[in-house]
Amino acid sequence: MTTPRRVLVVTHGGRPQAVAALDEAVRVLQESGFQVALHDDALAETFGDHMAAARLRERVAECEIVMVLGGDGTILRAAELTVGTTVPLLGINLGHVGFLAESEREDLSAAVERIVRKDYVVEERFVISVTVTRPGEQEPLTGWALNEATVEKAERQRLIEVGIEVDRRPLSRFGCDGVILATATGSTAHAFSAGGPVMWPDVDGVLVVPLSAHALFARPLVVGPKSAVRVTVLDRSPLSAVLTCDGRRSIELPAGSTVEVRAGEQPLLFARLSTAPFTDRLVSKFSLPVMGWREAADAAAAARARAAALADHPIDDVVDDGDDDATDDTTDDTTGGSTDGATGGPTGGATGGPVAPVHAADAVDDQGGD
Repeated sequence: MTTPRRVLVVTHGGRPQAVAALDEAVRVLQESGFQVALHDDALAETFGDHMAAARLRERVAECEIVMVLGGDGTILRAAELTVGTTVPLLGINLGHVGFLAESEREDLSAAVERIVRKDYVVEERFVISVTVTRPGEQEPLTGWALNEATVEKAERQRLIEVGIEVDRRPLSRFGCDGVILATATGSTAHAFSAGGPVMWPDVDGVLVVPLSAHALFARPLVVGPKSAVRVTVLDRSPLSAVLTCDGRRSIELPAGSTVEVRAGEQPLLFARLSTAPFTDRLVSKFSLPVMGWREAADAAAAARARAAALADHPIDDVVDDGDDDATDDTTDDTTGGSTDGATGGPTGGATGGPVAPVHAADAVDDQGGD
């Protein structure tokens, strides 16, 4: 007797669109012989990895794939179930940007069919291991992040004072609102909003982005995958801080606490349906203008020139309207030759040069840019 194929579906239950998508996906999967399990818990909101019991309860390790119906936030929730396993995530975007999602809502049926046929590629994503040491506590606390681990001030009124080290060597100290320690996956999220660079997903490294640092040198840095980055909330800091991983799992950091980030031992897996390069995803998700503003200005000027030419020489005046030849003969007899205008050239108007017909379609195309 063959073991039935199993899929775990994680969804954003508060959205009517998600409920409709869930009904459709479950129906097709069950018709194709899958066992479908549903997960709608809020999942972990405290620092660490508290999902071991949930993984056993949901039998995640027995699943062929975890299908996520929602936006990036829902996908980050589902990642708490699959981290440390060999089960890939497949996201169907029901949110806004959906950088982590592989398909859109309108393509749900096609995505489910691809799951049925196992027609997808598994991609590895770099995750970071996060170790927290707090004063008065003998044992460090450990956690992880797919997008970022962010050290931020606990109160808005004042700055926190932090020290940055790379491989146990001091780099800088300053007052700031916080420090983001991001992966390549997270470089298009909080770190991007804070002015950090976009890193391609296959770059294994840690992106360090200070937040509103009161310092002469506080540029974003990209640290290699073999290095460890440490952020210390200095004893002189007037405020305590808060560490948040992926915008979800948090822990307080009193003065004297340290946060050390390094490469995780095991990557997180994503199922990919498209082989398009990350460049295409970046342009699509951010609606980037691939034409520069100077090129666009030149195209607009050309379109205005063509529109002006069209107004000066209407199509009916330029294109032969099919009148009788008698009119042309009369004109030829009057001028003593062909209709040349003032200079005696062939149908040239006032300049005697040939007038190229201007088509309305050309003007419309030029106004449309690319």
